[in-house]
Amino acid sequence: MEAQVTTAQTIPWTEFGNRPDQGNWYALYTCPRHEKRVVQQIEQHRISCFLPLYRSVRRWKDRRKELELALFPGYVFVRIALQDRLRVLQLASVVRFVSFNGRPLPLPQGEMEALMNGLRSGVRAEPHPYLTVGRRVRVKHGPLAGSQGILVRRKDKFRVVLSLELIMRSVAVEVDEADVEPC
Repeated sequence: MEAQVTTAQTIPWTEFGNRPDQGNWYALYTCPRHEKRVVQQIEQHRISCFLPLYRSVRRWKDRRKELELALFPGYVFVRIALQDRLRVLQLASVVRFVSFNGRPLPLPQGEMEALMNGLRSGVRAEPHPYLTVGRRVRVKHGPLAGSQGILVRRKDKFRVVLSLELIMRSVAVEVDEADVEPC
C-alpha cells in the first residue's frame, strides 16, 4: 500500500452554544481511528469542535481510493468552559483530555486560530513527524502569519513544520521562502 497526499480540508467546526469569547480550546485524545465518530457525538451535544482532515490517495494492487484522514490522528479539538469537561468525557470513544497533573491544558489561542485560518484558506497540509531540533522560523505573510515552526526543505520547495507541542504532533505546510524569517 502506498500513500500519496493530495489536498487538505477540514470538517467545519461549529460554534453552537459557545461564543468565540467563551471557553478555551482543548485537545481530546480519542480511540484510534474514531475521530470522526467523536466529532459527530460532540456536535449532537452542541459543543464547539474542530477536526482538521487531509485527503490521501491509497493504492492497493487492485484499486485506488481517496480517503479523508485526520491531520492529527487520535485527537479532536473542543472549545469548552473547563467546568463542562464531564459532558465531553462521557462520550463514547473519548479517552481523556490532554492534561498536566490531572488538569486539562488549554491550547494556545493563537496556534489554534493560525491552524484554522490556514486550513480554511486552502493551505495544503499533511502530517509530519514531530521535530524537536531544526531551525525555528516565523511566518510573516499569508494566512499563517505569526505562526512559528521549523523550516525544512523537501525537493525544491520550502515547508514549515508547525507543531502543537501539547499533543506532540506536527503538520507540514508549504510556504514561500520569502514569507518566513528566523525567530
